[in-house]
Amino acid sequence: MPSSNGTHSARAHDGGAIITAVRFTRIQDPFTARHDVHMPRLSGDWSLIEVCEVELASGVTGVGETIIQYTWGGVPREAVARVVGRNVFSLLWDDTLGCGLQMAIWDAAGHQAGVPSHALFGKQVRDAAPISWWCLDFDDAEWVAEAELAVGLGYTCFKLKGRPWRDVIGQLDALANVLPDGATIDLDFNAGLANAGFAVPYLKELERFPQLQIIETPIPQGDVAGNVRIRDQVRFAIAMHYGSPPIVTALHEDVCDGFVVGGGAAALANQAQVAATANKPFWLQLVGTGLTTAWTVQAGAVATHAQWPAITCMHIWQDDLIVDPLRVEGGYIKVPTGPGLGVALDREAVARLRLADPEVFPSRPARSYHLAWPASVKTGGLTIPAGRATIAGFEHDLFRALDLGNVPRNPRGITMVQEVHSA
Repeated sequence: MPSSNGTHSARAHDGGAIITAVRFTRIQDPFTARHDVHMPRLSGDWSLIEVCEVELASGVTGVGETIIQYTWGGVPREAVARVVGRNVFSLLWDDTLGCGLQMAIWDAAGHQAGVPSHALFGKQVRDAAPISWWCLDFDDAEWVAEAELAVGLGYTCFKLKGRPWRDVIGQLDALANVLPDGATIDLDFNAGLANAGFAVPYLKELERFPQLQIIETPIPQGDVAGNVRIRDQVRFAIAMHYGSPPIVTALHEDVCDGFVVGGGAAALANQAQVAATANKPFWLQLVGTGLTTAWTVQAGAVATHAQWPAITCMHIWQDDLIVDPLRVEGGYIKVPTGPGLGVALDREAVARLRLADPEVFPSRPARSYHLAWPASVKTGGLTIPAGRATIAGFEHDLFRALDLGNVPRNPRGITMVQEVHSA
């Protein structure tokens, strides 16, 4: 709920709180070297970012960002006409404005009121918010290098992608040798384990890794009976995206231990309240650079059950777009205490990364994926014969081949080699 503090209220009703202008700048923020190898497998290009600035009559400017091809909501251009001339405090809970614009409005409102964004969001319950490292399905050596880098930067939790075209057991074996005591892993299968019949025996094989604590979306979330069976038979906490299956069904059938929560401010507040009522922990999943990470930490400061480490993917880009980097210490980020998001936009970086034509996105070369797996490999209770396959396209094309049964799921020793074709 918005704060009832008298100072906030007085500033909310003065003429300085009126939005006078909205500006957008589209940039391409390159990925770090290892992420640049793998992120282009995704169907959307996460390097394309739209920076939004909202100016108030008082001279205050708020900033936000949208990962253009991966977001809970793009900013519709008609939204600009809806907000210019309006009091910034009247727009905080309008999720239809889209990601970057709503974030910028919250930042501007915080600056106008002279308080951190979380003071407008609700009652603060923590001074530091847990955060997790994130990366896609790298090979074993790359995962090890990522873990060593993350540990050096202060992370203690790692959210990793368990893909059917990878030897996840081999990957976890490699990680187990370098992770420090107390480090934990969340493994997201994105429904890649298909069904409970395959998932249960496979996850049983993974129970020998003590660092592995949470399994996210092992099979399609709409398979209520299958998810209940998995939760009953494996030791891991099961995380599922809030809303699928419908929240009433999810709670009634007790399909998971906690949730993945995302969306706009109103959605976050609603989901956080339901999760708290049901006594279910969750992590906030709001993908973006330092700007989005600051917003996530502000939201997490007031959510009692945002107890699992948040996911923002902050370190996959070369530039975090903020002047002073957010520091991770012991797996936590301190909640910024400055007004608004509590961070400053790095305008030099935005100018340097700006797209020459904001309506023309850089093309991406086509890719092929060469898979090979050894003979007589047992996985999930099945024996998989030797084989090879080549699949062209993006990650969803790889998943499609698995769904059709053209490639076995997670056999030991499987390798995947990418081939990048000329544009």
